Amino acid sequence: MAYLKGGGNRQNIWEEGQKRMETQMLRAAIDELNKKGYLQVCDVEVEPKFELGAVLKYFKNEVPILFNKIKGSKMSVAGALFGNREIYYEMLGMKHEERIFRMMDAIANPKATKLLTKGPVMENIITRNIDIPRMFPIPTFHEKDSSSFITSGIVVLKDPETGKRHISVRRLQVNGGNEVSILVASSLANKQFFQMEEQNKPLEVAIILGYDYSLLLASQISSEVYGADKYEVDSALRGEALELVKCHSVDLEVPAYGEIVLEGIMPPNRRKEEGPFGELMGYYGGAAPHPVVEVKTVMHRNNPIFQTAFPCREEHLSNGLIREIELYTAVKNLADVQDVNVTVSGGCRLHAFVSICKKQEGAGKSAILGALASSKDIKHVVVVDDDVDIFDPDDIEWAIATRMQASKDLTIISGALGSGLEPSHSLKGVTDKVGIDATKPIGELGKSFERAVIPGYEDIDISKYFPQYKNIQKDGNAI
Repeated sequence: MAYLKGGGNRQNIWEEGQKRMETQMLRAAIDELNKKGYLQVCDVEVEPKFELGAVLKYFKNEVPILFNKIKGSKMSVAGALFGNREIYYEMLGMKHEERIFRMMDAIANPKATKLLTKGPVMENIITRNIDIPRMFPIPTFHEKDSSSFITSGIVVLKDPETGKRHISVRRLQVNGGNEVSILVASSLANKQFFQMEEQNKPLEVAIILGYDYSLLLASQISSEVYGADKYEVDSALRGEALELVKCHSVDLEVPAYGEIVLEGIMPPNRRKEEGPFGELMGYYGGAAPHPVVEVKTVMHRNNPIFQTAFPCREEHLSNGLIREIELYTAVKNLADVQDVNVTVSGGCRLHAFVSICKKQEGAGKSAILGALASSKDIKHVVVVDDDVDIFDPDDIEWAIATRMQASKDLTIISGALGSGLEPSHSLKGVTDKVGIDATKPIGELGKSFERAVIPGYEDIDISKYFPQYKNIQKDGNAI
C-alpha cells in the first residue's frame, strides 16, 4: 500500500471526536448517541460473516451498536444507527410534528457548503495495492448472498451539465481486489453512466462511509423531482455548512469528517454478475449483470470506523421520511390530512397509513386516491380519523375492525404499476392496489363511534406505583 499520509495510535473514538470538536459525520453522531444513552458497545469478538448481521437483526436494527472486536480486523464497525424513528428525530433536533415541514424547507431553501483544503478523512491516502476485502471488515449477511456487501455506502456523482452533486445509498458487491459491483437504480445515475458509456468514457464516482443522520436523509430526496444539490440540502437540514474536501484522484467532493472514501471510476462496457442479495422485505433479489467500480484511491481517517447497515431498514427508514413528504402533499390537496406514516413493516414504500380530520363524507375515499397517486410503490393504504394513532399497529387494526365495512369501504384497483422490489409484483409486472377507508361517519351517526376515555391516562407515571418499571412505556416496551 502507498500511504501518502498517515499514522497515529489507536485511541478512544469519543475522546478523539471531542478533541477536534467535531459536529459532523459518524464520530460526532456516535459521541452524541453515547451521551444520550442510546449507543450499545460490544467488546466481544464478532464474526463478520452472518454473526454481526444476526446481532443487528436481533434488535430489529433499531439499537445503535459499536462493535469493537471484529474477527480478522483491527477496525471497529458501527451499525443500526439510523433504524429508530424517534432517535432519528432527536439527532436532527426536531419533533415528529414538524418533521415534514423542516424537510420541505431544506429542500426548498438549500444552503451553501464549505470547501476545506484538508480534513480528517485525508489522514491516510492509499493509491497502490488496494484490496477491499483485506482492508475492511465487510459483512456477509445472508446464506445465499453472492458475496460480502457494502450496504451503507453513499455514492457521489456529479451532473456534468449542471455541476450539482448527486448522492444516494447504493449496495456494493465486493468482487475482490479493488473492484466492487454497483447496483445503479436511479434514472439520473443511469443517465449519467450511459451518457459516458456512449462516449466510451468512464464515470467518476466516490463512495462515502462514516456519515451522519443529516447526510443520509438528504441523500434520499429525488434529484429528478426537486432538482437540488443534495449536499446543499444537507447544509440546510443540519443548520450549518456541510464541510467538504476534494477527492485525491477524481473531481468530486466528499465530507471532510467522513471515515472512509473509496474513489474510482465506472469503466464503460463492463458488467459483472451481481446478486443474489437478501434485501427489502426479507427476500433475495435476483442476480443480473451490473456495472463495476474500479477503486483507484482509498482515503481514510486514522483508526477508521467501518459503517454498515443490515439490509435494509436504515436506508429505507430515511427514504420513508422523504416519501412521507410526498404522501402528505398529495393527500393535503384532497382532504384535511393530520399525519402520514409510510410504514417500516411495509418496506417504507408499500404501505401507507393516513390520518385525516373528516369534514365531509367521501373524504376518506379522496385521501385513498391521493395516497395511491403519491407513488407507484404504494400498494395498500389505510385512512383513519385523527383519533387513531397511525404509528400504533394495534390502533390501526382496531379502526379497521370497528369502522370499516368491505362492501362500501374497500377500494381495489387492479393491474397498476408497483414496486419492482416487491416479489408479487414481479410475477406479472403489475400490482393490485387496495385502499381501506376506516373512518367513522360524520354527524349523528358518528357519535356511536366515540372512544372511551380515562381522564388523566396520558399523564400517568407508572413508576409512582411500581418503581421497578421506571423505564417501561405505557405499551409495555422498554424505553
